[in-house]
Amino acid sequence: MHAELQRIVDAVATRVGRPALIEDRRQRVVVYSEHTGLMDDVRRTSILRRHTTPEVISWFRDAGIMKARDPIRTPACPELDLLPRLCVPIFHHDLLLGFVWFIDADGGMTDTDIEVVTRATGELSLALYRENLLGELASQREAEAARTLLVDSAETRNEVVRSLLADGVVASDRPATALVAQLVPTRGQVLDEVARIALEQVLVATRRWIGVREALHLIRHDQGVLLICGGQVAGRPSTEAAAKYLSEALHNATRNLTSVARVVVGVGEPRPRLADAVHSYDEALQSARVAVQLPALGRIISWANLGIYRMLSRMDDQHLDLAGVHPGLERLLREDANQVLLETLETYLDLAGNAHATAEQLRLHRTTLYYRLHRVEQLAETDLKDGNERLCLHLALKLGRLTGHYRPGH
Repeated sequence: MHAELQRIVDAVATRVGRPALIEDRRQRVVVYSEHTGLMDDVRRTSILRRHTTPEVISWFRDAGIMKARDPIRTPACPELDLLPRLCVPIFHHDLLLGFVWFIDADGGMTDTDIEVVTRATGELSLALYRENLLGELASQREAEAARTLLVDSAETRNEVVRSLLADGVVASDRPATALVAQLVPTRGQVLDEVARIALEQVLVATRRWIGVREALHLIRHDQGVLLICGGQVAGRPSTEAAAKYLSEALHNATRNLTSVARVVVGVGEPRPRLADAVHSYDEALQSARVAVQLPALGRIISWANLGIYRMLSRMDDQHLDLAGVHPGLERLLREDANQVLLETLETYLDLAGNAHATAEQLRLHRTTLYYRLHRVEQLAETDLKDGNERLCLHLALKLGRLTGHYRPGH
């Protein structure tokens, strides 16, 4: 099927006298002719990586390629090192399948050239339809297998693993670890399709970096899942290295997208078998959710390092009740004027009640520290000499962070 597309694109490029490239509707490179002469960085990157960047995708969509039914010219963009192009959309009936692209910096493509390309789109649409259909079926089967591994019964998961091994999709059933990559939308905005395309591109790139048969990936709305199923083997990237690669690549791919504020990656604990990866996924998912709420934890957070948040993240909404943990602290949280007192209290409790270390970290005179702690005792009706009270106050502060009721400034 791919050979048929190659034959068509080579013939079209020869007839119009300039290189041609075909992308699918998600702007992933499908096939291209021999390239000689003028080429910009966008075309070069597309050929090398088999896809273009989210910024370029956004640029072309703003230029109207998704709505075009006829050939459309797109302007240059020096910031992206993008030359002018002619874009010819490919349809199968009313279904957009992809695009034929020509760099046309000199505007030399004539109406006759465009007519040659347009006549070829009928043959191209059939070939691309069959190519897309086969690719979509394969990717859907793999995505369904990954989805089943995360939700279904143990017996069903075991059957899916046997099928994946038999089909050669994964190389072995060695220990498996889940990573969850989460896109955090900019306040007041929703994630657009370009952001989700960037997420998928990065997941695929990370999987190739690890080893295609050593991982599975799945997209779930604003979340990407990567199941690393090869275990820690000499010569293969570690889970920590994979998480760092995924985080940095996703940050770079989305940093210029206005709909994305930041990205986080949650890391679960390894499990002995791929069929048990659902438990690692649950840990990675909870870790990512905590990291979304608490930016100070950084872009990568592992379940092993969550501390008290391991317990808090598993509590449902009806149990996330600050007043139930410590009524006095809940009253303090209602007033913004108490923020300094709360931050002082949290530092004091984080340092196990060590007044000297707390004063040093907050750069306070010891007298000022004692005054603030005394005010906390008065306002919260508590006694910091009571170990049970300190425990409840500390737990309530961490719960306040997780729920967003307490947002310290430092």
